[in-house]
This record gives sequence, C-alpha cells and structure tokens, in this order.
Amino acid sequence: MVGLSNKKVNVGMVGYKFMGKAHSHAYKDVGMFFDLDADVVMKAICGRDENGVKEAADKFGWESYETDWRKMIAREDIDFVDINAPSDAHKEIALAAIAAGKHVFCEKPLALSLADGREMLAAAEKAGVKHAVCFNYRFLPAVQLAKQIIDEGRLGEIHHYRATYLQDWLVDPNTPLAWRLKKEVAGSGAHGDINAHSIDLARFLIGEFDRVVGHNRTFVKERPLATHSSGLSGSGSATEKGEVSVDDATGFLADFKNGAMGMFIASRFAAGRKNHNTFEIHGSKGSIRWDLEKLNELEVYFREDEPNLAGFRRILATEPTHKYAGNWWPTGHIIGYEHAFVHIIYEFIQHMTTDSPFTPTFLDGVKCQEVLEAVDLSIERGAWVNVDEV
Repeated sequence: MVGLSNKKVNVGMVGYKFMGKAHSHAYKDVGMFFDLDADVVMKAICGRDENGVKEAADKFGWESYETDWRKMIAREDIDFVDINAPSDAHKEIALAAIAAGKHVFCEKPLALSLADGREMLAAAEKAGVKHAVCFNYRFLPAVQLAKQIIDEGRLGEIHHYRATYLQDWLVDPNTPLAWRLKKEVAGSGAHGDINAHSIDLARFLIGEFDRVVGHNRTFVKERPLATHSSGLSGSGSATEKGEVSVDDATGFLADFKNGAMGMFIASRFAAGRKNHNTFEIHGSKGSIRWDLEKLNELEVYFREDEPNLAGFRRILATEPTHKYAGNWWPTGHIIGYEHAFVHIIYEFIQHMTTDSPFTPTFLDGVKCQEVLEAVDLSIERGAWVNVDEV
C-alpha cells in the first residue's frame, strides 16, 4: 500500500466532465477553507479524449493529464485514485488501483451490480487501502443537523420516512440517448442514479432497510442516438434512434429494521422539477423536512412546543455551530451544491492522513446496492423482497 507523506497527498482522477468538474473544484478549494494534515496536489487527470482531457487539465488546474487510466495508476507519484467515469468503468479501475496499493474514492453507484460491489469491497479490505463512495449529500450542514436531531432522540420513535428525487431533463423525447440511458453502461436509470442518493440518506439518518417492494416505468422507449453528450445535456442524430434500456422512474415502499415505514420515488420525468431531492421524517415527538433546492434550510416541528407557537419552523444551517458551516462565510451567507463535495473530500483526506473515522465507504456502497437490487427483484417478482436475502 502506498504510504502517504505527512506533507502532501497526490490525487489522480479518472473523468473530467460533470463530476470531474465538481471533484476538481473540491480539491482546489478544500485547503483554502479547511485545516488539512496534508496538502492536496492535483497531480493527474485522465480521460480518453486527449483534446478534451488536456483542456480540462488546463482549465481545472491539474499538473498533468493521461489518456490511459492504467498508466496513471502505475505512476509512483499518485497516492489515491478518484473515479468519476461512467458506472461500467468503476469496478475495473478500482480493482486495478487497489492492486497497486492506491486508496480509492469512487462515484456512486459503486458498481453495475451487487456482486461487483462486494468484490470491490473485499479487495479493498484485503489490501488495507482506504476507500470511499461519493454520497456527497450527507455532508451538507442541514443534513448533518437532521442527523444530530435524530441521534439525540428529539424526534422520538421514527414512524415513517418519505423521499423524493425528481428531475425533468428527460421529458423531451428528443433528448439524446446518452450513456445514462444504457443499462450496459449505467446499470440502471433513475433508480441507480438518483434513488441511490435517497437510499443512502435514509440509511445515514434512520438505519437499515428490512424489505422493499417497487415498480418502475420507461416512458420513452427509443431516443435519438447521441452525437455529443456532456453531463445531462447533448445533441442527437436527426435520423437514427436507439433503445432506452433503463427505467425513467422507479418508486418503492420499504420497511426499516427499526420498524419505520418508507416511501421513495425517483423520476427524471417530473416536469418542472430540476433537482428536487427531499426527505421528510416523522417521529413520535416531531418531524423534519429537507429539500436540496433549499439546501441550507431544515424545517423542524416538535410536539412539545406550546400549542399557540406550534408549527414547522425554518432553521438556516449557516451558524458556526452547524457542522462545516463555520469554515465558510458569516452567518446567513449560504453555501451551494458544490460545497458538499468539498466536505466529503476534506473528511476523506483526513481519513487517509490521520486515520480519522470516515463513512461512506465501499461498505455503504454495497449496502445501497443491496437495496437497489432488492427493489429490482421485487419488481420482477411482483412481491416484497427481504433486503438481507439478495
């Protein structure tokens, strides 16, 4: 395993588009706002298109670039590997990095299948390398506050958890057939892409899933073949079409091991919803609600409040007492989507350099994959499926 210097951590990153830009921003800013035990060095970025990756290296601030991830992993000046390439590449790159003794930071979902995820986890544990899955929404101050409220017992016994993750970027049937719409590349559609975040937040906040039952839909079966794509946009052929092989929307019901019930819906066909990631949690003593589109705010309600003052209140999670908030701006000066990546990168850098506690690891990626596949199996069977049995 590569030993880390107490002065610097050299990053090698595979991927340079939507997530590549988000991760690059985090590496550039983390040392400015957080006290690290090692300097972060953006050593090398990797992508197949030399012109594209060279431009990204120059624009994002990387020292060098590679067009072959195998060559990048073999470099002695790389301490850990950040993987934000399409999902079908996660396993091969991660296993190669682990075999080379590199620590690994991987975008979600961890793998195309539960079996692959378990193989990746076993390899990382055997090699003794540090490993992480980028479930970044855990690391927003308002979500951390929600976790604190629940852990302190202020909601009492949790009765139910309701999550939505709604987008509308696929409503237009002429949106091209990007890689996210191909099962062999993405693994699944809205389910693995955005339900994965909802599942992880539920596990983080209230605990493990017991059983699930779901249903899904693919509303547009064919789309123009992509001639260019980047992030969630692109252009398509005027004449040629290809099959959409993933879900456009998946919903499911859940029972949790603590007795709570859950309701989840993920859709990329929710007209008017741009990135509507929410959870609402109800307990015997109160409730909380959060919405990514208002990510600095947490709505709370406590039954013990005086009747004439009772009601949902808004907490703006920008006080120095709110985790991570004090590292940024004065009270009330809000942060944004990109800051969640800074926070998770900060925690992982500290984990690598000081062995401080850290989640989410590959284990959390596997636990999420168990729920994703249990939902798929329940749809296939038309019945409830116990998560522990997948």
